Amino acid sequence: MSESQGSEGTHGTQRLPVMEKAAADDPVQATSAAAYDPLPALDGENGDQRRFWSSRRVPAGIVALLLLAGSGLLLYDVVAVRAGRPAMQWRKSLARELAERPLDDTWVLVGAGVAVALGAWLLVLAATPGLRDVLPMRRVHTDVRAGLHRGAAGMVLRDRAIEVAGVQAVQVRVGRKKVDVRAVAHFRDLDEVRADLDATLADGIRGLGLSRPPALAVHVRRPGRKG
Repeated sequence: MSESQGSEGTHGTQRLPVMEKAAADDPVQATSAAAYDPLPALDGENGDQRRFWSSRRVPAGIVALLLLAGSGLLLYDVVAVRAGRPAMQWRKSLARELAERPLDDTWVLVGAGVAVALGAWLLVLAATPGLRDVLPMRRVHTDVRAGLHRGAAGMVLRDRAIEVAGVQAVQVRVGRKKVDVRAVAHFRDLDEVRADLDATLADGIRGLGLSRPPALAVHVRRPGRKG
């Protein structure tokens, strides 16, 4: 089954060579690009795994500390007043300002805007999963979920690409939906190098075991003139 997928992925690769005109004082460079449409997930491999949710420890900790500090200070002041002591000056000033300042006052509007912005930020954090750098992998066991960091995936694909004959240097950028590869070939025909990169990287992407395999874009060029 794996061999059949590899053959389909290789034949399904669309190679679109593009020649770019260089400046008069630059070496002639050729750039070729390839678009790779990943195969659909196999039946039973759970190709619809969703992203991992972040625990949001830092925002939750900050909000908890602020609420704890404010509640503790207010509770202390209320208990002090009940015990016959005068209220703290900050609470008197706050009550007076709230009673005397009109709603269209500049500081009231600024405070309301800040409160709305903080509330919207907290709602966004609560409604979005986060962890954009973690790519969900196919679930083999129902009680186990696995994820792969985008940086680690990029290192694996870079190691696979650098082994292709003719590749001098390569940069791999792994996104959530596309893998962008830019290689420099110092010998061999560019189309041949690109074709080998297409096949190698398509097989490498499938080998990552991602739930949603990203598309692949490969760009190959000649090295520039030194100096």
